[in-house]
Amino acid sequence: MANGLDDVVAADTVLSDVDGAGGHLTIRGHSLMELAGRRRYAQVVRLLFDGFFDDLPSDAELEKAIGKARVEVFDRVQPMLAHLAPLDIYSSMRAGMAILPDGDRLADALRLIAAPAVLTPALLRLGRGETPVAPDEKADHAGDMLRMLSGAASPALAKPLDSYLVTVCDHGLNASTFATRVVASTQAGLTSAILAGLGALKGPLHGGAPGPVIEMLDAIEASGDATAWLRNEIANGQRIMGFGHRIYRVRDPRADALKTVVRQLGSRSETGSRLAFAEAVEQAALEVLSIAKPQRSIQTNVEFYTALLLEAVGFPKEAFSNVFAAGRVAGWIAHAREQQATGRLIRPQSRYVGPVPDLVA
Repeated sequence: MANGLDDVVAADTVLSDVDGAGGHLTIRGHSLMELAGRRRYAQVVRLLFDGFFDDLPSDAELEKAIGKARVEVFDRVQPMLAHLAPLDIYSSMRAGMAILPDGDRLADALRLIAAPAVLTPALLRLGRGETPVAPDEKADHAGDMLRMLSGAASPALAKPLDSYLVTVCDHGLNASTFATRVVASTQAGLTSAILAGLGALKGPLHGGAPGPVIEMLDAIEASGDATAWLRNEIANGQRIMGFGHRIYRVRDPRADALKTVVRQLGSRSETGSRLAFAEAVEQAALEVLSIAKPQRSIQTNVEFYTALLLEAVGFPKEAFSNVFAAGRVAGWIAHAREQQATGRLIRPQSRYVGPVPDLVA
């Protein structure tokens, strides 16, 4: 038995394929490099949703519909924001999303797309003692998310964030997507299914990892010796954040996609120097890991450059998982609809290995 369900096929899907040996990610028949930086997030949402909603509009109309959904979500959650703010930023976002209607229509899906983009900036501003900024339904999704965060439009940063949302929109049957499909298989509504995905994403072995990458980089910078710091962490049994993946045995293609975006941001002096330092740490980590764990191929994963990109566009590390969810929610919804269409409940078996009672004849 595979305790982690390794190599067990639990679903047939048209949504994405992760080639761990070759280092390729396919999303609805397109390579990641065809989509990241070339198609807007709303266009990729439509690509993922195609065939799962009868009333799916054109790309342009869907962008407008997502904008209207942001306004609707803001109006719905605004009265409760002050009560959510004292919680950690991820739990606050999840609690805000829990009040959304639990239906299966396109309108329900678009509210779930809108919710992380609305709640995250609003909660961050409240945490800084500032007033939340209302959405602009005419703005593009990533651009409006940043405008609601800073209070001003940031066109130079909107495209990098949009590329990030596309890069993480779907990734095979990862833990959060599987959790989403399990709940969807009960014929629960989309909100219930997405809340399951949110719960799984929070863990540090999944979407909770990008924040610690920043902590690692800061600690290494303070130490002044990347190689020594990394060797010490490994000797103490600690994981090196941003390296290694359950599926990929080569470099994570999403890391390269995001590294390209961060390099484009490198003209900003602070981002450029941070990237140069991070690249030096990355090289040191790969060398240390290859010596410490020669039997394994541990390569850079998506979290490493996720941390750099989200830091560069203005999000604090405690909100990185929120922004991950803002991108991945599109994939969760598509998987939930795909699973619901099968009409089949996901119900695996377990093997009992506990004590056996004496049975009286």
